[in-house]
Amino acid sequence: MSHTIMAEGLVRRFGATTALAGVDLAVRTGTVFGLLGPNGAGKTTAVRVLATLLRPDEGTARVGGFDVVRDAHRVRQLIGLTGQYASVDETLTGAENLLLIGRLLDMSRADAKARARELLADFHLSDAADRPAKTYSGGMRRRLDLAASLVGRPKVLFLDEPTTGLDPRSRNELWGIVRELVGGGVTVLLTTQYLEEADQLADEIAVVDHGRVIAQGTPEELKTKTGGQALTVRPADPTDLPRVVSIMAEVTGAEPEVSQSAVTAPVNDEAVLPAAVRRLDEARVRVAELALRGSTLDEVFLSLTGHRAEDGTDDQDSAAGAGRRDGTGLPSARPERTTA
Repeated sequence: MSHTIMAEGLVRRFGATTALAGVDLAVRTGTVFGLLGPNGAGKTTAVRVLATLLRPDEGTARVGGFDVVRDAHRVRQLIGLTGQYASVDETLTGAENLLLIGRLLDMSRADAKARARELLADFHLSDAADRPAKTYSGGMRRRLDLAASLVGRPKVLFLDEPTTGLDPRSRNELWGIVRELVGGGVTVLLTTQYLEEADQLADEIAVVDHGRVIAQGTPEELKTKTGGQALTVRPADPTDLPRVVSIMAEVTGAEPEVSQSAVTAPVNDEAVLPAAVRRLDEARVRVAELALRGSTLDEVFLSLTGHRAEDGTDDQDSAAGAGRRDGTGLPSARPERTTA
């Protein structure tokens, strides 16, 4: 399978801060590639370099076969970009926002209107087409923002933490849209710090930390690399939690974690399960849930970086990417004028 995005040795510095420290990427055509990492890992900087919004200090990158520096205008004709913050004009209606983007892309008014109607229908926004965007819910704004990035029918779509701040229902809706786009042949590069999102969408994942790719593979390959399993016990009586924690620490030799009345600890020996059952029975602890499962992406990330994906500091990319807040991300990445 061919690769639509290729990057080798990407380095980008902001003063004394190195946001990218030699990043290599290879994204197969027609797939979702996930860049997974905490805030400040360099994910947004990588997207902005690939989308021609930042020049790398070192290294090379090609999108659709075109160099992101020498052939930036050709790259922009291929891509769409949706950042962390909605870039729509809140004073315009949904239809007007999409019409505006179409006209900026040199579409005729008739073609721009037709494309706007098509996208509003695809994103279930037809009923709100004539309402100002400021009246939209958060999920509706994100759908409109994604629709705006698709007006020019891009072959490559960059999604920079597109579901930040969305409720679970809106997030699931956006996931469905991404799957449909990929089914239609679009290549998607997705940045996220949500482990579940990467697991649900990505065909391949690169784990980024401190500006470097520290692991890469399919979700299952990454889980296998981490190895081991996790044992979870939920006592029927929450007052038994301290005893369960003590027993789990004893039989696993690890420090258990407590979350939502359940105790979880890593397991590297299958004999731990029957030992845990015996000890719980001896302690007369009634169990509502007992499960032995493989590693999750969250545990993979913790194993690789020493901290969880949500534990990062404020994104060091923000100084360079402040334009996302005022909506400059999308227009900056729009295709340049072309002639038929």
